[in-house]
Amino acid sequence: MFEPAATPDGLAARCTRVLFSPWARLGLLLALLACAATAMLLWQPQRLLADGWPPQLTGPTAAVVFALAYGVCTTAFVPRPILNLAAGALFADRLGLAAALAGTVLGAGLAFGLGRLLGQDALRPLLRARWLAAADRQLSEHGFRSMLAIRLFPGLPFCASNYCAAVSRMGWLPYLLATALGSIPNTAAYVIAGARAAAPTSPAFLISMGFIAVSGLGGLIVAWCKRKALRGR
Repeated sequence: MFEPAATPDGLAARCTRVLFSPWARLGLLLALLACAATAMLLWQPQRLLADGWPPQLTGPTAAVVFALAYGVCTTAFVPRPILNLAAGALFADRLGLAAALAGTVLGAGLAFGLGRLLGQDALRPLLRARWLAAADRQLSEHGFRSMLAIRLFPGLPFCASNYCAAVSRMGWLPYLLATALGSIPNTAAYVIAGARAAAPTSPAFLISMGFIAVSGLGGLIVAWCKRKALRGR
């Protein structure tokens, strides 16, 4: 007995399941990130440090536009230190810090949302290695504390830590709150360094650079200790 031919509705349903499957969504995420990274390589946002900001944008309006661009750039793997230095060079201390922090939270939220929507379902089943499972458990059960430590002691690239957190079961509120609070010290140090770059012997510039060096070393030490702890579980 012949089986009935597939109806258009049945074909459409199968195509929909394929298009919205976890691996299809992960492929879309990877394609989006590749396109964004290529665009950033062509645009070269580090030119902000050399060429400055468009003269028609000034004051708070320019800071808002910069914060929006900052968030998009960090989602596309542009290193935050470059953007923080640019914020200080363009807007000085206070306005530059506000713009950089707003951009940091925006970029973290964008990456977290993309990773949660497009990548989590496909990647969670792959967390089988002991140290990956331990890291996932740490982020899922102690989200605020873990993310605060990551932001205070920058051992992982900002964008990578955002997408890793998205794969975990960490909630939105602890993630964004820990990002906002934990990013203040290092962001402020880079913004001040950018604002005082014209006077490299000034106390503010030297203190900010010293803080950056100490926090970077602290991040390496914390990451090494945490790595040993995760392996031992």
